[in-house]
Parts: sequence; structure tokens; C-alpha cells
Amino acid sequence: MVGDHAITGDGALTQRSPKNGLSCKMVLQAVGKVLRKGKGKPNGKKPPPEEKKHYLDAEHTKVRVVDFDLKELVVLPREIDLNEWLACNTTTFFNLINLQYSTISEFCTGDTCLAMTACSTTYYWQDEKGKKTKCTAPQYVDFVMSSVQKLVTDEDIFPTKYGKEFPNTFDSLVKKICRYLFHVLAHIYWSHYKETVAMDLHGHLNTLYTHFVVFIREFNLMDPKETSIMDDLTEALCTPLPPQPQNHVTER
Repeated sequence: MVGDHAITGDGALTQRSPKNGLSCKMVLQAVGKVLRKGKGKPNGKKPPPEEKKHYLDAEHTKVRVVDFDLKELVVLPREIDLNEWLACNTTTFFNLINLQYSTISEFCTGDTCLAMTACSTTYYWQDEKGKKTKCTAPQYVDFVMSSVQKLVTDEDIFPTKYGKEFPNTFDSLVKKICRYLFHVLAHIYWSHYKETVAMDLHGHLNTLYTHFVVFIREFNLMDPKETSIMDDLTEALCTPLPPQPQNHVTER
């Protein structure tokens, strides 16, 4: 006997079997099998399949309510002040997105939407003191709409009287509003697109989303990293549709 090894009758040195009858080789094989089974899969389980994004189906992305280039609607006119243009468009998008959300609000409840999610992202509401709070989707949307409503109706921030100046922080406030409104649109697509299609309102949603994305891109109002979760939809919607065949009638 040498340590944990034994010398056989023919003089060969072999590993001694443990008292429970399992050889070291058997133990190592068993451990290796377990490790291979769990490699890249937490707890040895397969990762859940990625949920299908129905809003990317070609039959849905081709549905719009307008068929012209929306970029024409967002370009700054020569005679209009930039801040005036941003204020006008931001207020309009706030009203339109609020209206779009209202069409599915009965389906967006604390029970169906426990968090404000879009794709694999969860949005946390951040108050004026910077404290982040996880809340249900309807609560988050209510916070968004209430805070934006307060901003766009504040005469010191969104002035409507002639000669009234915009604040120095106006640009950053517009970016903040656009970021929140994007979260609402992303949630509608991710969690309530089926209901939107059922009500035949996906054409309006697609057009609104495309118009909004073209606007924020034109004036660099959002970091591309913040909108990247919807890049696949943006690419599908912002790609010009192929020209539709026209019926030519020949007069006799």
C-alpha cells in the first residue's frame, strides 16, 4: 500500500477505491456530466424561448394611415423659431400618444402589467429627487402623462404669449418628455399590440411611432442607446414602402 494507491500482484500501481465502492474516475465522470448539463444554462434549465414580436409581421408593418415621407412633416421651416417648433411638435405628440394609450388602457392594469416593460427592459419611475421606484405600467403611464401635462401647460416653460422667452433648460426638458413618451409607445407595442390590432388601430400606431421617431432623430432628442430596444421595429417602419401598383383606366 502506498498512500491512496495499492500495488497489485503484477507490480502495477493502481488507485485505491473509496470505502463506498466508487472509484475516483467514476466520481469525476459524474461531476463532469453535471457540469456539462448545466453549462450556459442556469440550474441546468434551458433558457426560455424569446417571445414572438407580432408587431414585426410584414402584414402588420405595412399598415399605415399615410403613404408619404413623414420627414417632410418634421423639418424645421425657415421662418419658424427652433424652440417654437419643438414646443409645437412635443405638445402634439403628447396629446396623440396619450390618446393612443387610452385605446388600450382598459387592458393595461396592475394585474396584467405588473411592471413598465418593453422587450427585456423594465422602466423605473424617477421622481424630482432622483429616487427610482418600480411601479405597475398604468401607474408609470399616469406619472408620465401627469408630469408632461404639467410641463406643457406651464407658461414659463412652454410660453404661448408673444415675446415670452423659452427657459435655458427647455432643450433638456423636451428630451426628457420624449424619453418618457417613447417608453409609453414601446410598452404599447410590447404588451398591447394584439389588442391594438383587434381594434384595427395598428395603422394609426405605426404611423404615430414612425412620425415620432423621425422627429426625435431629426433634432437628436434621444440617445440611440435608449431607443435601441425597438430598432427592429424602427427599421421596418422607417423603410419606405414599395410603390403601390396603380390601376390605369383607358378611355374609349
